[in-house]
Amino acid sequence: MNVLAVSAAVPAALPATVATAPTQAGEPWINMAIFGLFVAITLVIVLRASRNNRTAADYYAAGRSFTGSQNGTAIAGDYLSAASFLGIVGAIAINGYDGFLYSIGFLVAWLVALLLVAELLRNTGKFTMADVLSFRLKQRPVRIAAATTTLAVCFFYLLAQMAGAGGLVSLLLGINDRLGQSLVITVVGALMILYVLVGGMKGTTWVQIIKACLLIAGAFVMTIWVLALYGFNLSSLLGDAAATAGTADILNPGLQYGVSETSKFDFISLALALVLGTAALPHVLMRFYTVPTAKEARKSVVWAIWLIGAFYLFTLVLGYGAGALIGPDAIKAAPGGVNSAAPLLAFHLGGPLLLGLISAVAFATILAVVAGLTITAAASFAHDIYANVVRRGKVDPDGEVKVARRTVVVIGVLSILGGIGAQGQNVAFLVALAFAVAASANLPTIIYSLFWKRFSTRGAVWSMYGGLAAAIVLIVFSPVVSGSETAMIPGADFAVFGLKNPGIVSIPLAFFLGWLGTVLDKTGEDPAKQAEMEVRSLTGVGAEKAVDH
Repeated sequence: MNVLAVSAAVPAALPATVATAPTQAGEPWINMAIFGLFVAITLVIVLRASRNNRTAADYYAAGRSFTGSQNGTAIAGDYLSAASFLGIVGAIAINGYDGFLYSIGFLVAWLVALLLVAELLRNTGKFTMADVLSFRLKQRPVRIAAATTTLAVCFFYLLAQMAGAGGLVSLLLGINDRLGQSLVITVVGALMILYVLVGGMKGTTWVQIIKACLLIAGAFVMTIWVLALYGFNLSSLLGDAAATAGTADILNPGLQYGVSETSKFDFISLALALVLGTAALPHVLMRFYTVPTAKEARKSVVWAIWLIGAFYLFTLVLGYGAGALIGPDAIKAAPGGVNSAAPLLAFHLGGPLLLGLISAVAFATILAVVAGLTITAAASFAHDIYANVVRRGKVDPDGEVKVARRTVVVIGVLSILGGIGAQGQNVAFLVALAFAVAASANLPTIIYSLFWKRFSTRGAVWSMYGGLAAAIVLIVFSPVVSGSETAMIPGADFAVFGLKNPGIVSIPLAFFLGWLGTVLDKTGEDPAKQAEMEVRSLTGVGAEKAVDH
């Protein structure tokens, strides 16, 4: 890669190391070799883990055999997606303070998950979110609604990961055309399908644990490296980032979300989606079932909070480091756009070798997260729709797992097609949309089910379908899809909803619909089942235990 010095026209205050936009980073053969090594090692681990996949509990919940610390590390691996590494570092490099708000929102959200959801969900459910919601409500309508919302959230999240994969590998291999990036996304999707088909939840979990350790270690090394360049003086780093950007606004609130009244509402909407969405993400909720007890579920969340919190502190240094050493203009002009900030920073610091290592970690991040999302979506369809709705519970576990594996292939193909369509979008922003859909479609029903005695099936169905429909319709008619240069359909303009994130409208609407449906429902639910759920959620009596083999 040719890294050219800044021209003489650039103000003298800028550091001479700021680079022009590259078309390719590093040596493709080094990048491919490190990628191949990681894929080979993880495939061996997945194959070894698959030997114990004998039952549905093994395939969906890893036999409930993981400890709290192991599961907490896996949760961190699941949660620290391409959005956290590629998207947030890029967002901070371009928008400074406003970009760091993603990190804050993603982290604070875990307090909601810890205090309101983790232990109660673990005590009440079996494999999926629908197990909790249908505990005291009518099975068929609630399971169908929960499976629908789960598949929708997973699809939005998968879009982000696939888009990240395309941008990352295009930078590393110099693939700049849309067809080449589409081929890369197809390969990532095929690997994801293979991981989940073979390894199930146990294999996926071990991949996530390894990936979390690698990602946090890689981010830590780069953070120390960047700080060392500035004598461990954060003020110097921030000053350099402001000088490179040509404005001190990168250090202040409002660069992205303070330009107009609309952007301020967009920020409130984003904050609601991030803080409330985590406790309703199906692939995160499903992780609570891989531990044997509620105590371990609580421990998982605490462990995850420490790991995730440390990582998001690293993103502050990495984002401003990329802004100072690479420059916002060079980052935006790179093949992967905003998502290229972290790889370009790695190349600037350690050349092709560090770039290869960091990019392999980012690639691992994408593979691990899409595998977790895929098994969650497959479990929701096979367990909730096929086993409990279509077959009304009269199906053997082997038959259910076979359907889950077929569903994996279908979901994989759909996510590949969606990822091809979402190329070029900021992955942190796409994930924020997934959070908004989760917070709108799932969270109100989860909260009401766990804490409101009167809550009824009609309220649950109205809340889930209403929240899901509102979020998706508002996204379709927002500037994300049309009406702006960065829209998914740049040439069209049917953006009648001014905000980029629908959370400020769709989340309160879903809570209201849940309340309204319940108030208007005169039939009511079985008070004995409600009392049983309350006792079980608070004490763990009757909850699923570990399975010994």
